[in-house]
Amino acid sequence: MTYLFSHVDTVCFQRFLDEFSQAYPDSLNIVQADNGRFHKGKELVVPQNIVLLFQPPYCPELNPMERLWEHLKADLKWATFPTLAQLQTHVDQLLNELTPPGVASLTGYPFILNALSALNTL
Repeated sequence: MTYLFSHVDTVCFQRFLDEFSQAYPDSLNIVQADNGRFHKGKELVVPQNIVLLFQPPYCPELNPMERLWEHLKADLKWATFPTLAQLQTHVDQLLNELTPPGVASLTGYPFILNALSALNTL
């Protein structure tokens, strides 16, 4: 599942949450978020099967997505693309090449794995 937005605001985040909720309706989904305004907008309605887990302010190192972005950027470091569409196609290819074990190796921080393990015991 890939979402592409030209910008980030509460409306975009709401759309993401709604579509994510519909894609995984039978599970409780934990979405880690930083403290961006769009993650906490007053008009934001978090679906019942989603829990937002906010990381402490100014701690991007706690966000597993940062490691995934580092991985993608390493492949793009010296690449040039004549058009934005070609860059997007290349990024899509990189994302499609990721496997669940590969993503887990990049993002499976112990504190996240421990929290998930604790949730499984409830």
